[in-house]
Amino acid sequence: MTTAAAPQTLNRPSIDPEEVEKFSRIAAEWWDPDSKFKPLHKFNPIRLGFIRDTICEHFGLSGDKPLTGLRILDIGCGGGLVCEPMARLGASVTGVDAAEANIKTASVHADEQGLAIDYRHGVAEQLIEQDEPLFDVVLNLEVMEHVANPHTFLVDCARLVKPGGLMVCATINRTSKAFALAIVGAEWVMGWLPRGTHRFHKLVKPAQIRAALREGGMNLQAPVGVSYNPLTDQFSLGDDTAVNYMMVAEKPAG
Repeated sequence: MTTAAAPQTLNRPSIDPEEVEKFSRIAAEWWDPDSKFKPLHKFNPIRLGFIRDTICEHFGLSGDKPLTGLRILDIGCGGGLVCEPMARLGASVTGVDAAEANIKTASVHADEQGLAIDYRHGVAEQLIEQDEPLFDVVLNLEVMEHVANPHTFLVDCARLVKPGGLMVCATINRTSKAFALAIVGAEWVMGWLPRGTHRFHKLVKPAQIRAALREGGMNLQAPVGVSYNPLTDQFSLGDDTAVNYMMVAEKPAG
């Protein structure tokens, strides 16, 4: 069995302490599809397919392990629900999270699966301070709505992308429809997430992502909507970006 890399602690975390504590309390449930992370398990297949296809198209890759040779950073990696599939596709994966409990959970699970993933406890700006080699792909998934300053966070993340590389963002829009479905529906009615997991004023609009990543020297593609169908209990891609959406940004090669 391959041994997962031991968690590395970065210096001087700078993130909303309330958000870190919130997710630390439920970190052990990450890999339970019937836990508080049930929505992520439902969402993960469509998200992973989008990420894989986007990366493969951009770099002209194919095959059973098409991501071989790529360095991927999953910032705000949680329990590793995206890191592990990326590693299985051949990528060299670094997962960073501000909640140490999440990193411990992710490391143990990766070791059980025989996956070598470089998990670290810390935040994006610390990678910059430590002159970390740049990444081919930075994944910014369901995390920007939980940081203290989304604009600064996104600009910092852009600095970690190689010229010619990609960033893939996924988050919840700040709209009345998102409040009704992602907060009232998912948290208060369905109980998929603990109440208070998402705060409406911290949700991020596509224009905010576009402004921050343009400042970071990246070119943005149009957002892609992700919708949930309660009749089929499945997520799908589409044009409706009013609730969940994903955006891809490319850093010019030269």
